[in-house]
Formats: sequence, C-alpha cells, structure tokens
Amino acid sequence: MDMGFALFAVIAFLAVVLTLEGLYNIWASHRSPEAKRIARRLDALSGETVTTASIERARAQSRFPRLNALFASLGIGQRMKRYVDASAMEVSPVELILMSLLLGAIGFFLPGMLGKPAIFGLALGLGLAILPWWRVSFRRRQRIEKIERQFPEALDLMGRAMRAGHAFPSAIKMVGDEMPTPLGTDFRILFDEMNYGVPTNDALVNLANRVPIPDVSYFVVAVMIQREAGGNLAELLDKISSIVRARLTLLGEVRTLSAEGRLSAVILTALPFGVALVVNLVNPDFMKVLWTDPAGLYMVGGALFLMILGMLWMRSIIRIRV
Repeated sequence: MDMGFALFAVIAFLAVVLTLEGLYNIWASHRSPEAKRIARRLDALSGETVTTASIERARAQSRFPRLNALFASLGIGQRMKRYVDASAMEVSPVELILMSLLLGAIGFFLPGMLGKPAIFGLALGLGLAILPWWRVSFRRRQRIEKIERQFPEALDLMGRAMRAGHAFPSAIKMVGDEMPTPLGTDFRILFDEMNYGVPTNDALVNLANRVPIPDVSYFVVAVMIQREAGGNLAELLDKISSIVRARLTLLGEVRTLSAEGRLSAVILTALPFGVALVVNLVNPDFMKVLWTDPAGLYMVGGALFLMILGMLWMRSIIRIRV
C-alpha cells in the first residue's frame, strides 16, 4: 500500500472525528440538558425570569369573541376551554375548531384535485384536522410533566417557609418568586388573586383548574380542609410532598417496565405504512390495484379502521395510571 495514501486516510479519519467532536461540543454547549439547566440557573440568579404575573394569564385578544362566548356557555365548551388553557397556548377552542375544519377541507379535496381516490382525501383530511389538537395535547402534556416534577420542591419550599414563621400567602409568594415556569407563574397568579381580594378557597380552586393534575387537587383540598379544621399545615405539606415523590418514583418504574410495549405499539403502527411505501416505490403496479379496483378501496378503508381500533386498544393497554 502506498504510504502517502495511508497517511491521507489517517488524516481524513482524524479530520472527520475532530469535526464530529467539534459539532457535538457546539451542540452540548447550547442545546444539551446540562447547558439548559445552567442557563436557567443563571437567568434565575440574574432575575431575568422573574416577571410580574397578572391575575389572568396574559393572552392575546380572541379573534372571535362572540363565538367564544357562545361556545363557552355550553358544557363541552367549558371543558374544552379548560383543556386548551392547560397548555398555556394563546389560542381559543373556536380558533382550533376553525383551523381543524380548514385543514381537513384542504386535505379532503387535495387528493381529488390530483386525481387520487376519495379514500386518500378522507385519510389526509382526518390527519390534517387532528394536527392542531395534537399540538395542543403535546404542549399540554409537556407543561403538566414539568409541573409534576416541580411540585414536590414547591411543597418543600412552602413547608420550610412556614416553619420559619411565614404565613401561608407569604409562602405562596416565595414559591412564585423562586420556582421557574410553569409552576412559578401559576403560583404568582395564585398570590396575586389572594392579594387583590379573591377568597383563598376560590383562588385555590382556580389553581386546580389551571393545573389539572391530581397532586395539585390533593394540595388544594388539603389546604381548604386545614383552613376549616385547623392543624399543622407545614407537616401536612411535607406529607403531601412525600406522597407525590413516591408516586413519581412508581410512575418512573412503570414507564420503564412498559417501554417495550410502547415501542412495540409504535412499530406495529408504522410498519404497514412503511411496507406499503416501500412496495409502492419498488413495484407501483402491485399496489395500484388497491385504489383502482372498488374492492381494493373497501379493503384499504377496512384496514385503516382496524388499524385505528388496534391503536386505541394498544394505547389503553400500555397506558397505566399511577
């Protein structure tokens, strides 16, 4: 082997390795979990993340006030509004419904304009119509998971503050000032409501509505009972914190044990679509009969229905509530 070629290969290998290492270091210094955690700590120390919270969460004015008011007067409208509000997104249920209808109409008529069968329009329209609600559900789940991780620390902080002689509203204010978002924002709203004259029980109920997780509901009920019956609130908060931590530990173990089931569900859901795409690319005439023959369209529709049913079934199996 030529010595020059071998030297060139070694230099090229080192150059690739060093390039990848440099790219990883650039990513780790800005986007890694450690870098984000350090940035949050520095922002908290510098006071950049501490903002004044209003009684109502700051939101843009609704584009359809009358429709939102009419929709909110219905029972399902109120439940949907609480669901959307839990995501902390500046969007109303009416806007989501209109967006879903628009995307669904585009997805339904687009395959027909391209000469494809109606079954493709139905599937594409359904998928596009679900996208806005999937986004809201994703943001809501992210926010709730962050609050669940922050809540035991907030309870411990409140318990220590009350042992040091602070009153309950002062402990709430300390949590709002010290804890990062999203929990800190909700506790600042809670303190502002109590500070500006809203009854404490009503302010606590508003907190439970903004943060729809069982742990916060237990905290609200425990504080309301303690205010009527009396007792050591600091000790009560410590017990709630220990229970929440035990539940989160058990939930982590359950998620670890059910990871194989979740991965199997994802693979079984994506496998038919992946196989169909590969077969269509390799031999288009073999798959063409599914949307040119009427019986093939019925088969595709029945397969999609059974797949949706199987996805819901697998979701109910692997979704374990703790």
